[in-house]
Amino acid sequence: MENKEFISTVELAQILGISRQAVADKIKHGKIKAQKSGRVYVIQRKDIPEILGEVLTESDKKEIEVAVKKTVREYGETLRLLGKE
Repeated sequence: MENKEFISTVELAQILGISRQAVADKIKHGKIKAQKSGRVYVIQRKDIPEILGEVLTESDKKEIEVAVKKTVREYGETLRLLGKE
């Protein structure tokens, strides 16, 4: 019986529209979370939205927060004036 909790690197490659080797490279460089199952890597299905960029990671959220604070600090008065129009 097939385990539906995980997908193979080949299946993920098809979803992402890239080669299996490109998926393996992303796993090797830590860009995709995977775990070893025997001789192959498998990816948890619950991680697919994050891999596809549909979920903001904590580092993404912090980066956005820093950018917003910088924008408000540098352009706060302009933003207030635009808000009144």
